[in-house]
Amino acid sequence: MSESNALHPSPGFSTTSTPIKSASLSAEAYVLSLAPLPTFYAASASAPSNTIDLFDKSTLRGVQTLPGHGIGTSSLRSVNTIANISRPCLVSSGLDGSIVVWDERTNSHSIKMTNSGQTIGLLSCDVSQDGLTVAGGTQLQGEDAHIVYWDPRQPAAPLRTHSSTHSDDVTVLHFSPNSQNVLLSASSDGLISTSTADEDDEDEAVVHVGSWNTSVSQAGWIHTSSGEKIWGHSDMETFSTWSDELDLLQSQDIREPSLHNHAQHEWLTDYLITCYSSATSPDFKVFVGSNQGDFALLTNSDLATSAAPWSLCNTWTNGHSGIVRSLVFDEQNQVVVTGGEDGKINVWSYPPSQNDSAMQVDLTPSRKRDKGDMDWEDEHVGHLMQLAVVHTDHAIF
Repeated sequence: MSESNALHPSPGFSTTSTPIKSASLSAEAYVLSLAPLPTFYAASASAPSNTIDLFDKSTLRGVQTLPGHGIGTSSLRSVNTIANISRPCLVSSGLDGSIVVWDERTNSHSIKMTNSGQTIGLLSCDVSQDGLTVAGGTQLQGEDAHIVYWDPRQPAAPLRTHSSTHSDDVTVLHFSPNSQNVLLSASSDGLISTSTADEDDEDEAVVHVGSWNTSVSQAGWIHTSSGEKIWGHSDMETFSTWSDELDLLQSQDIREPSLHNHAQHEWLTDYLITCYSSATSPDFKVFVGSNQGDFALLTNSDLATSAAPWSLCNTWTNGHSGIVRSLVFDEQNQVVVTGGEDGKINVWSYPPSQNDSAMQVDLTPSRKRDKGDMDWEDEHVGHLMQLAVVHTDHAIF
């Protein structure tokens, strides 16, 4: 590893080994994804339950279970407005081919978007800033993978479908936080694209395309003082940054920046969990994990070059007994929330402190799990389909 790619502890490095609060899913399942609501954290469970559990933010007690998508909930996110509903809502996509807006007051959906009777599984979804456009990314079916658009006020049929933006599973969809109806998409075909969501002519819709030649599992927007950039993460644990016109700026194995032979600061990365960027948080945050269930926050001083050094800012240890699959940086409440393959949801202080005396509280019984049951390198769709069971007593569709 080159010196420029080394990992150095930041001047304000800190760590903690005790979550503030801890809870577990109500069913024997992995935590696939997390999303914050004003008073709840929502956790999407893997098969066999495929439910969405709501946990009270103040106590982390499980307060409600939503049915989810019967054959797998593929993505979960919270939005501030949708279909002229001006309150935070929970939105999910599923392998049943639908996107659902949940109403926790009725324990059911308030809006359900479907694709005119087709059941092509959806792997990703997002909602535009004004809440009037919803996009869903499909699995590859035959030779086609689609980006499907809905007006959530008329959910029975899509507005339009773009079928040539990607040629394999559409794994990522994110609307730009600054440009109305500009959609970032990424796929197993190795392409990262931006397109205009309200353009009917697909040949005119695609704005920029970047080719990474590796299956893309995650991507997102980066806020910078000079405008937007884009980050990407591959199934091979490579990490990349791109200009807003999708010129490749850096690409490297995220496992390479590591810190050895430091008694209190040793860190080895096994995988990337997620990245975080906001207009109010000046540093682009890269959250990485270890196979033992620990995780860390890395930052990079220059996102435009692979030669820029990495800093180890914080570590959190002993909260999970296996892979950390999902993470929410709750900037407003100054906590980090994690969900893992052990079925646990942990709330951590941010920044962590070695003097944090808060005791871990298990609010539901913990379970011993065999981490060999599933390999982290398995494809996302394979995980969702594995052991999928449709519970007809929970079905609402």
